[in-house]
Amino acid sequence: MSTTLFSPVVLGTLSLKNRVVMAPMTRSRAIGNVPNALMATYYRQRAGAGLILTEGTSPGPNGLGYARIPGVFTAEQVRGWRLVTDGVHEAGGRIFVQLMHTGRVSHPGNMQAGARILAPSAIAAPGEMWTDADGQQPYPVPIEMSEADIVEAIAGDATAASRGIEAGFDGVELHGANGYLIDQFLNTASNRRTDRWGSGGETVRVAAGQKQRPAGNEANGVNQHAHRDRGIDNRIRFAVAVARATAEAIGAERVGMRISPYGVFNGMAPDADMDQVYERLITGLNRIGLASIHVVDHSSMGAPEVSPVLKATLRAAFDGWYILSGGYDADRASADLAAHRGDLVAFGRPYIANPDLAQKLQSGQALAVPDPATFYTPGEKGYTDYPA
Repeated sequence: MSTTLFSPVVLGTLSLKNRVVMAPMTRSRAIGNVPNALMATYYRQRAGAGLILTEGTSPGPNGLGYARIPGVFTAEQVRGWRLVTDGVHEAGGRIFVQLMHTGRVSHPGNMQAGARILAPSAIAAPGEMWTDADGQQPYPVPIEMSEADIVEAIAGDATAASRGIEAGFDGVELHGANGYLIDQFLNTASNRRTDRWGSGGETVRVAAGQKQRPAGNEANGVNQHAHRDRGIDNRIRFAVAVARATAEAIGAERVGMRISPYGVFNGMAPDADMDQVYERLITGLNRIGLASIHVVDHSSMGAPEVSPVLKATLRAAFDGWYILSGGYDADRASADLAAHRGDLVAFGRPYIANPDLAQKLQSGQALAVPDPATFYTPGEKGYTDYPA
């Protein structure tokens, strides 16, 4: 039987009714960082997806980067998420919480008292961030994480994953993409550490897809290679440690990771070791037995294209399910699934204005267009008022 977008699939130990994934999207409706009844309605409306991935959810106070994003680190937040998961399950859906520690992509105006903006290195993200009190504000220089901070962040993700299961989620996706904390360790634009968590210094910058070249001169080639090899291991160390701790807490079959090789969002930048970093990362995730990887390709929105060669390499190397994403429609999704380029397909913005997107894709109905002015505003307008 040929694989289509509407074929059932088993992800880990979870049976999904189709291969449509609702991608995680920040919507900023969690007043006081607590999930609520309005959010429960929003997710329940979209339970026709085979799998829902929630908006980025902070594992602790230090990860609350954006205004009105939810957490999963207090009893009140767990109770709020239980409203969401109960509604989705009652409607026949399955749902993972996406854990997102924003790292340096944050501002004190969006954080609770006593929280700290932490990152691998004391390098500010470029640009500005919205705060409800003061509008747009420049990103501050973060605090470089100590060894104790790193150990605490790893344990925090594992604890948050356990709280997610307590809240009724079917699993967890670790946000290792788009310039947030895990990605900040992977990328030399934000990680200049010289200890076991960093690459040890500068690497050669390249454009996406450009042929890589060795750093340094040929006479020192062996030493340079050994140095870069250690640097790659160091860059993936945090991501692998978070994945391992989370898998030990809730079971690897319940854990996935989102990654964005060649991504430039939030000040990330490709370098000459990019392919090797992600190939080595996949090797580490395979050893843990993660259920899925979710590969971000935002080239449809103007970002650099992820190398098709790298995507094919990661697809062939990873032992679990591969979630495709990036500007898909039903025809392209079904074609890529039939060609075995992936196992599931994530849809983002189309889900904003089309709560019944999976059904519309299957029937060929025209899709409604969302209103960008209401993507991040509080309240039901542009959130739960799109008709099914």
